[in-house]
Amino acid sequence: MTDVHSLLGDEAKDLLTHTAQGIPKEDLHLPGPDFVDRVLTTTDRSPRVLRNLQSIFDHGRLAGTGYLSILPVDQGIEHSAASAFAPNPRYLDPENIAELALDGGCNAVASTLGALGAVSRRYAHRIPFIVKLNHNELLTHPNHYDQIMFGTVQQCFDLGAAGVGATVYFGSEHSDRQLREVTEAFARAHQLGMFTVLWCYLRNPAFKKDGIDYAVSADLTGQANHLGVTIEADIVKQKQAENNGGYRALAFGKTHDLVYDRLTTDLTRWQVANCYMGRTGLINSGGASTGHDDLAQAVRTAVINKRAGGTGLITGRKAFQRPTIEGIQLLHAVQDVYLDDSITIA
Repeated sequence: MTDVHSLLGDEAKDLLTHTAQGIPKEDLHLPGPDFVDRVLTTTDRSPRVLRNLQSIFDHGRLAGTGYLSILPVDQGIEHSAASAFAPNPRYLDPENIAELALDGGCNAVASTLGALGAVSRRYAHRIPFIVKLNHNELLTHPNHYDQIMFGTVQQCFDLGAAGVGATVYFGSEHSDRQLREVTEAFARAHQLGMFTVLWCYLRNPAFKKDGIDYAVSADLTGQANHLGVTIEADIVKQKQAENNGGYRALAFGKTHDLVYDRLTTDLTRWQVANCYMGRTGLINSGGASTGHDDLAQAVRTAVINKRAGGTGLITGRKAFQRPTIEGIQLLHAVQDVYLDDSITIA
């Protein structure tokens, strides 16, 4: 088992003893072995969707815990294949992506239509597939920031996917169109029995002010989450909140003083609360690979997510942009946080 205390260093005591005062855990629908039966069977999801959701919760090292560890490898489109895979070119081959997810004990692997389609007959029955349907590509010059569909829901179904994923850049000039496209795609996915995962990201240069990026503020990301669950995302992927007060600093939109005075003593708890109080699972992203402290940062993110009542972590570049054995060790370390009964929801 990973020595979480040592990795957290001087922050260990504060991170592991913190209690959210604004929204108590008793008000949340918390992760657990019976999450699908306890929470999701009251929804309008079909038996086939519930079966596929249960399959993701029953796979990998976290099987039966109610938590998720997902490997996402779709960065070759937006970040470029060179940027994503030059540190470890073997992951240009989708087979090695699937093998990393399996060896890393992940609940599922999320990647592009092309990548998962290239290996579907060998791996779709061995690990749940999540096909990421839309992407922002930066080969267009000058760059534009938009999410474009790279495939259809029917193609995802045909290759054996358990779920589909998509991104909406909330706050961007293209968000209305993206929201309509993703809403239609998610409805079709549910008709075919697949679950849905929404990358609820904020994207607008105006969200940065005085050197602070409010695209990762608790209040703005919380609202993005709330929009995401409104179109029936079964899982929400969100960057973990790093600050708060986006509405106030940017002087737009509507909010309430209680958000800042009482309800956000734990920033990630507010993200969970906006996912219908945990009825939709919140997974936080692991972030970019920054070097030697990737392991500690990934474990820190997992501790905060679990403590807040989140459902897990989706860890990509920190895992595949390093030697394979180190990537497996990092994925296992993140999972160890969720397997460690001494780290509790507070």
